[in-house]
Amino acid sequence: MSNLARVVRLLKKEQNRLTTELHGIAAALAAFGQAYVKGTGSRKLSAAARAPIAAAQRARWAKVRENSGAHNKVVPARGKRTLSAAARKKIAAAQRARWAKMKAGKKTA
Repeated sequence: MSNLARVVRLLKKEQNRLTTELHGIAAALAAFGQAYVKGTGSRKLSAAARAPIAAAQRARWAKVRENSGAHNKVVPARGKRTLSAAARKKIAAAQRARWAKMKAGKKTA
């Protein structure tokens, strides 16, 4: 029976040692863990929270526009260019000719 009591005492001693070590690890994580946490989630703001931010941004832009003179005018970005129907037809005809040439080369080879 004394042998069993000795084993229980050793197990409790080991449990206390491990508990102390775990507390130390938890303290280290609390101190340094935030520096290594990767912020992968995106924050979602409510409409009520976005409203004052948007109002402040509008005020900042109004101030910029108010202070800008004639020499500081912002040039709007040019719109996306489009091809005319005639240009698209020329490109399509040239591509069909290239494909026909390639197919004719495969038949003879």
